[in-house]
Amino acid sequence: MERLRRTMMFVPASNAGMLRDAYIYGADSIMFDLEDSISLKEKDTSRFLVYQAMKTIDYGNVETVVRINALDMGGKDDIEAMVRAGIDVIRLPKTESKEDVLATEAVIEEVEKKCGREVGSTKIMAAIEGPMGVLNALSIATSSKRLIGIALGSEDYVTAMKTRRYAEKNSEELFFARSMIVHAARAAGIAALDTVFSDVNDQETLRKETEIIKQLGFDGKSVINPRQISVVNSVFLPTEKEITNAINVMNAIAEAEAKGSGVIALNGKMIDKPIVERAERVLALAEAAGIYRKGE
Repeated sequence: MERLRRTMMFVPASNAGMLRDAYIYGADSIMFDLEDSISLKEKDTSRFLVYQAMKTIDYGNVETVVRINALDMGGKDDIEAMVRAGIDVIRLPKTESKEDVLATEAVIEEVEKKCGREVGSTKIMAAIEGPMGVLNALSIATSSKRLIGIALGSEDYVTAMKTRRYAEKNSEELFFARSMIVHAARAAGIAALDTVFSDVNDQETLRKETEIIKQLGFDGKSVINPRQISVVNSVFLPTEKEITNAINVMNAIAEAEAKGSGVIALNGKMIDKPIVERAERVLALAEAAGIYRKGE
């Protein structure tokens, strides 16, 4: 079963308190930011803080991600420290092409070999933040076996497109970019993460935007404040009817296998692979939310 990534919370790497407490808020992934939220004079200190946090704090089952700087702007030093620290995922900023991913992968592999970490164990996520990256989404998504997901970064994107965010109007300015990213992710079999919603006090619009990206097929959304986590996670929460139906689907499969039957049906309807995959995802989401436990 694939890892759930309903919420990925940004954590400024310079904030020692947030580094310490980030795992307690219920996000599926936490992303330590060494790039845009960190001033140039704080880069080295912030990198050290994340390294120390990874070495001394048990983040449990929460996925740890770090957004590095561009390779020619300190990114190589970021990778050196983070791979040695044991980070789960390196997130590339402003990914324009598959070559950006491959260049980063080469640096990661070099560090893995130097420090004795298993080659391939450090995964990659690519943030797509401009029109070139959007148009190259498929080649980016299929560029590396390390790539576990692609994410949309909207602020640079809308600026390059000579517009702005219109969250109050269903964010139609992002529809093409979102569609490209989610299609590329699905074609590559990796995760698709939506952009942040910056107004932490507007929970209603955040919920509405999350419902839109769920409908499009995204796995989850980046968040910038712990208060946003429960809102986003709740949108991905299956209904009681969906859970019951999913359980019935899985029970029908088990019954058919026990009988040695190659034909699986539920309430007179055939059960095929897409139905099974949807049922599995519903139960995974329900289990993550603590409202379902397998075998009970």
